[in-house]
Amino acid sequence: MEEKDIVAALSALAQETRLRVFRLLVIAGRAGLPAGQIAEELAITPNTLSFHLTHLKNAGLVLVRREGRSLIYSAEYGRMRAVVGYLTENCCSRDPCCT
Repeated sequence: MEEKDIVAALSALAQETRLRVFRLLVIAGRAGLPAGQIAEELAITPNTLSFHLTHLKNAGLVLVRREGRSLIYSAEYGRMRAVVGYLTENCCSRDPCCT
């Protein structure tokens, strides 16, 4: 993953509502949640939720699929793992006590 992608993902998560949405989607698992349920569980208006989901989608952190009339959102676990991996890749590499 390129640094610009890491910055985009971290930037998207550096906002309270988006972080709450993303954490809820991580908890929901691969099945994801419909937008209406996300809005209800987090007490977010649909317009506000749409704005935040767009940010998360553009950062590659969420996937969206249509099921009938509903939009189902889920966490993009590959991207999440890549961001965490980038942050921890060289953890303690200069500290011999951390092996």
